[in-house]
Amino acid sequence: MDRFDAMTVLLAAVDAGSLSAASRKLGMPLATVSRKVSELEAQIRTRLVTRTNRRLELTDAGRAYVAACRQIVAAVEEAERTAAGEYSTPQGCLIITAPIVFGRLHLLPIVASFLKAYPSVDVRLMLADRLVNLLEDHVDVALRIGHLPDSSLVAQRVGAIRLVACASPGYLAERGAPQAPADLSAHDCVTFDTLAAPRRWKFGTDKRPVTVPIRSRLVVNTAEAAIDAAIAGLGVTRVLSYQIADARRSGLLDIVLQAFEPEPSPVNLVYDGQSLLPLKLRAFLDHAVPRLKARIATTAV
Repeated sequence: MDRFDAMTVLLAAVDAGSLSAASRKLGMPLATVSRKVSELEAQIRTRLVTRTNRRLELTDAGRAYVAACRQIVAAVEEAERTAAGEYSTPQGCLIITAPIVFGRLHLLPIVASFLKAYPSVDVRLMLADRLVNLLEDHVDVALRIGHLPDSSLVAQRVGAIRLVACASPGYLAERGAPQAPADLSAHDCVTFDTLAAPRRWKFGTDKRPVTVPIRSRLVVNTAEAAIDAAIAGLGVTRVLSYQIADARRSGLLDIVLQAFEPEPSPVNLVYDGQSLLPLKLRAFLDHAVPRLKARIATTAV
C-alpha cells in the first residue's frame, strides 16, 4: 500500500464530507477510495472513520491522525515546490480567495495585470462570500473585509471600507434627505438581509451607538439588488462603499447620514507566515498591495 497516497485520499474524503464526494473530487472509483481508507485503517490497526449513508464522521483517533496527515502532506508538498524551483523564481499555481463583488470589481483586474507580468504563474481565483480556511483549502492568500481574529496568519492592510446609507437623487428630491438617523422613520428603506437588519439600523461607533427603527419596504438578498432598487427610487439602502462607487460617479446615488457612519472595516490580504514564502506569493503581494490601496482609496470619498 502507498501510505502517502492513502493519506491523501483520506484527507480528500474528510474535506469533501463523504467517500462518494471524494471519489468525484479525485476522479477515482468509489470502490478504490473506500479500499484505500480501509487499508489505511488496517495498517495502523484502528478505526479512523464512521461511515453513514450521507456523511463520513471521524473517530477520536481519526481526528488526531488526520491532523498529523495534514502536516505530513503539507511538508511533502512544500518540499516538492522547493525542488521544482518555486522558491527561486515565481512560478506555479497561486490560489487566491476574495468576497464575490469585491473580487470581481477590484481584485480581478489586478490578477489580470499580474498574469501578464508573470507568465510562469497561473492563478485560481475563488470568489465566495464565506470564510475560506486557507490551510484546509490550500489557499495561498485571502482578501478579508472586517476585523480579523487572532491567528497565526500574517495580515497586510490595504485599506478600509465604509458602510454607507444612500438613495437616488430623485428619491431625495421628493422625500428630502435625512439629517439624522432618527429621520429614517419617515423614509422607505431597502434592506439587504445579510448585511443590515430589516427593522433596525445601527449607526455611530461602538462608543456612541445609535439604533433606530426603519420601515423596510423591500428586503433583498444581494447587494446588487439593493443598489438597483435604490437607483430605481424605492428608498434608502445601506451597503458597502465600494459597491456603489460606480453609481456615485454616474450620479445615480447620493450618500446620506455620512456623519453617523460606523467605523470603517479594515481590508487585509492574509496569508500563512509560518513557512518560507514562495516567490509567486511575494511577487503577487508586491504587485497587488499598492494597486489595491489605490483602488480602495477611490471608493473612500
